[in-house]
Amino acid sequence: MNTRKILAGAALAVAGTLALGGCAAGGGSGQNADGSVTLTLWHNSTTGDGKKYWEDTAAAFEAANPGVTVEIQAVQNEEMDGKLQTALNSGDAPDLFMARGGGKLADIVTAGQAMDLTDKITPEAKTALGSSLSAFEIDGKNYGMPVAVLPSGIFTSQDLLTAAGVTSAPATIDELEAANAKIKATGVAPIAVGAKDAWPAAHWYYNFALRACSKDVLDSAASSRSFDDPCWLKAGEDLESFLATAPFNEGFLTTAAQQGAGSSAGLLANKQAAMELMGAWDPGVIASLTPDEKPLPDLGWFPFPEVPGGDGEPGAMMGGVDGYSCWVNAPAQCTDFLNFLVNQENQEAYATAFQTLPASSEAQGAVTTPALQSVLEAYSEAPYVSVWLDTLYGQNVGNALNVAVVDMFAGKGSPQGIVDAVNAAASR
Repeated sequence: MNTRKILAGAALAVAGTLALGGCAAGGGSGQNADGSVTLTLWHNSTTGDGKKYWEDTAAAFEAANPGVTVEIQAVQNEEMDGKLQTALNSGDAPDLFMARGGGKLADIVTAGQAMDLTDKITPEAKTALGSSLSAFEIDGKNYGMPVAVLPSGIFTSQDLLTAAGVTSAPATIDELEAANAKIKATGVAPIAVGAKDAWPAAHWYYNFALRACSKDVLDSAASSRSFDDPCWLKAGEDLESFLATAPFNEGFLTTAAQQGAGSSAGLLANKQAAMELMGAWDPGVIASLTPDEKPLPDLGWFPFPEVPGGDGEPGAMMGGVDGYSCWVNAPAQCTDFLNFLVNQENQEAYATAFQTLPASSEAQGAVTTPALQSVLEAYSEAPYVSVWLDTLYGQNVGNALNVAVVDMFAGKGSPQGIVDAVNAAASR
């Protein structure tokens, strides 16, 4: 992995953040009357190997730390942000919670609700995690520990592509449209998208913006949270042209992303769609939705195609880093658990359980899925990786962006409407 890579906007101070409420006095310290300690942990893996990973890891930490109990709560991914914000505002937040960096984390830090981990991360963890730690830096301080790097691209059923006569990965948007036409002629949906959950549809806009906008523009968005550069409009126009080719599954506006066989991941898992644009967690989700709940044997991957006329550097990627933060009032053992999470053994187990890319360079040998090996290779060669735009902008502005994109998917919005929605939300 290219340790010199910096996620666009990840380490920038984010101005104009929306306060989530002051640091409340409730919630306790986790210290029990008998001197034992209870840590509460919220994660987003509600089933399968991922859920078991957290149970096993918590048990191993408890065994290594007598007197410490880890209480786990699995929260559905699409519900996590809202529930976490409510818990933080109430002053009774979980000690350990999922974090994705960017403006979302900056808002929590500005509100005084996350613990400064700068001097609490072990030297061994810093070495193994490298530049992925920068995704959780705010004003030069660290507020989270990464567990997975998640660049996006297009996951495929290679059998369906071959059956349609698509023999090579589309390198340009024109080639992708041509491939879509061939696939559609076979009676299969070319691309699945779970627009019901908003963010999967918005990821299409994010990637078109990655091709249209320069790195400097993407970086400046971390502080300005506005769409003043013409490239943002171009991204919407490019997406609008792509939508006109009808590339997605029937009923995509009511299709969920990851829940059930009828979700966009489920359509790919059950050979009802040939492709899906998604982050590097997708192989594990797809595997959980195949008929035998095993990895899709013909799973492939290629980067988001290049789009002519833009200022983005070829090979740049859109993605994110999943990690965990400590609530500001969490007991000291919270940071011990974070350091425990990223040792080589636990990072290898994480990569295996979630079928994804570990944040630790020491654990990359656990990546054996060919599709993920392709992702890792592209990630290592990418000139830069921009964090998801809704993460970069923070929850309120990011939500406005995502809704505006879905409106365009539904035929109710426009490229200018996307720009206007973001600027209006940023000005409030």
